[in-house]
Amino acid sequence: MQMPAEGRDWNEVREEMIARGGKDVDWRSGRTAVYVFNAGEAVHQVQKEAYSLYMSENGLGPLAFPSLAQMEKEVIGMALGLLHAPEGAAGAMTSGGTDSITMAMKTARDFARATGKPQTGHNIVLPRSAHLAFDKAAHLMDIAVRRVPLKADGTYEADPDAMAAAVDEGTIMMVGSAPNFPHGIIDPIAALGEVAAAKGVWLHVDACVGGYFAPFARMNGVAAPAFDFEVPAVHSISADLHKYGYCAKGASTVLFRSEALYRHMPFSMKDWSGAPMKTPTLAGTRPGGAISAAWAVMNVLGVAGYREKQGLVCATREKIEAGVRALGFEVLGRPMLGLIAFRHPEADALALYSAMRAKGWFTSFTAEPPSLHLMLSPKHAEVAEAYLADLAAALAEARAGVASETVEARYS
Repeated sequence: MQMPAEGRDWNEVREEMIARGGKDVDWRSGRTAVYVFNAGEAVHQVQKEAYSLYMSENGLGPLAFPSLAQMEKEVIGMALGLLHAPEGAAGAMTSGGTDSITMAMKTARDFARATGKPQTGHNIVLPRSAHLAFDKAAHLMDIAVRRVPLKADGTYEADPDAMAAAVDEGTIMMVGSAPNFPHGIIDPIAALGEVAAAKGVWLHVDACVGGYFAPFARMNGVAAPAFDFEVPAVHSISADLHKYGYCAKGASTVLFRSEALYRHMPFSMKDWSGAPMKTPTLAGTRPGGAISAAWAVMNVLGVAGYREKQGLVCATREKIEAGVRALGFEVLGRPMLGLIAFRHPEADALALYSAMRAKGWFTSFTAEPPSLHLMLSPKHAEVAEAYLADLAAALAEARAGVASETVEARYS
């Protein structure tokens, strides 16, 4: 496509945009269980209106836009309060989980360099199930990644003993997930904390999925284990607002136990021809709308609203869990929040995934072991029965040997 010589009419362009979106997944119907967190039209409207109020403002300039600086400060304050942060804790908003994880690793590296660790030859130790964002960040910073097998007991949890054995003098960070993405399982953060404390290593908790879910689930009586700053050895946490915080994309938070740790994160430079610049995160320009929308949604929902939304997601997960078990599926581990992965001993997971895709469900799958995977939102309470009915039909088709296009064929 070449830029048009003359500008086109906005109504014409708008209609074309809408038509192009007709080929996308229909997430508004609840038949998508990945990428989008659908908390309902009322929350969606808050996102849009609050974003548009500040979409031209730039979080890079706190002196120019003190409104954004104050909203970010208050978002971080709410996050730290939810996650049992001690007095003096600090943090910043980022563009997403990968950004938060990258900044946590950069901070841990610079902290290590400043406190007597080797200046090079660094590594991080993390479970096999930890997010690939750690590998991406490690690639950028020339840090070695040591992925450690999970426990062999079928819990799909990180193995603290095995991770301890992988730590050496070059280790700048250990990682636990709350929960991990592939299986939806919260790692034993308290046990990892004991290892990290004994080894003198930074412990990061990737709560990108659960940071704004688990606290409210616990308020609702879910027996989720300690995973946040309640564990004394936890140095930093990544938690995504645009996931179960139901905020507009892209909005995440990276949080630190103390201001002293946080001080290793910002980039500051004045040795050039322009004005001095200091940025707290990877980005320079920071969309004001992402900050304002996060602040608005958190204030509109409040604790009561989040408890209601997360309670609905947990109830939906329990309903699907019971439904798939009744069909003969094995649920992996013991999920407690909004993620669930499950497999059937008599059916190929990718064939089932493809069959469900053909029935209009856009979900995900887990590779180890091959399983179906759902990331549930409040909207899915309305379609859980329909999903289970279609899954039963897909399973019957698989058992009968009905041919189904494979994922590999679909995307090759």
